[in-house]
Amino acid sequence: MRVGGRALWLLEPADPNELRAAYSAARERGFVPRILGGGANLVIEDGLYRGVVIATDRLKRCFRPLGPVPDFSPHAAGAQVAPAEPSSDPRLIAWCGATMPSLVQTATALGLSGFECLAGVPGHLGGGIAMNAGGRHGEIWNMVELVRVIEPDGTMHDLPRAECTPRYRNGGLGERVVVGAVLRLVPSTPSEVRDRTREYLLEKRRVQPVTEWSAGCVFKNPDPARSNGCSAGKLVELAGLKGRTRGDAIVSPLHGNFILNRGAATATDVLGLIDEVRAEVASRSGVELEVEVKIWRADPA
Repeated sequence: MRVGGRALWLLEPADPNELRAAYSAARERGFVPRILGGGANLVIEDGLYRGVVIATDRLKRCFRPLGPVPDFSPHAAGAQVAPAEPSSDPRLIAWCGATMPSLVQTATALGLSGFECLAGVPGHLGGGIAMNAGGRHGEIWNMVELVRVIEPDGTMHDLPRAECTPRYRNGGLGERVVVGAVLRLVPSTPSEVRDRTREYLLEKRRVQPVTEWSAGCVFKNPDPARSNGCSAGKLVELAGLKGRTRGDAIVSPLHGNFILNRGAATATDVLGLIDEVRAEVASRSGVELEVEVKIWRADPA
């Protein structure tokens, strides 16, 4: 979204062990650290946050496992970009800072199917798992075999998929921090995966402002029984709010569930426009839209 203030402390670990050390150091000093991935689903309030932010931008590694036991260590072998044989291990190990586009590209080059549904989805793996990112063609938890997490007490361990309860736009992990994941895909061919990826990406670009500055979909889609089958974006459109502005923030004329920064918007503009849209939709349709984006509040002045 490219809005928001500053953080007093910014830590940038380069591997899973440094991530745990940074998290534990912050907790030992009385801070509850905020984890910053790609910021694809985040609006940060204006002002100074007098706490600790841990960025995952340096935790980008993605590689194929060498054996049945997942090795997340910094010294694990890197992915060999060659088409996967049907009998080979169709899994990838990725750290939390691996970007969604890079995972789509790696899976495509290896001829592994599954990540096509995330074509055009921005952000990092950690945030994608935490919020169960996805769209009409699938969700990231469909590919998760195991997730490595840091518990609030600083311990790090693995959670098999069977022990997790992801749901719509919520990975069900609570306060746990995603370190990385083992992703199980389906052997295919690079050309077949590439064709599906291109198809999904073109479809998304026709209906969503994927190249604009935004935080993705602002609202969760409501229960169809309450909304007469309308999505959040459709409710915004029916309320006549496409193109509504506040400062340099605007409700996308292409898709009602996106708020865009036209270049000089502040977080105050964006958050105020979110409130306006929610109030107007509730007034016209009786549906209270639930905010999907995460909002980080700054400390009081």
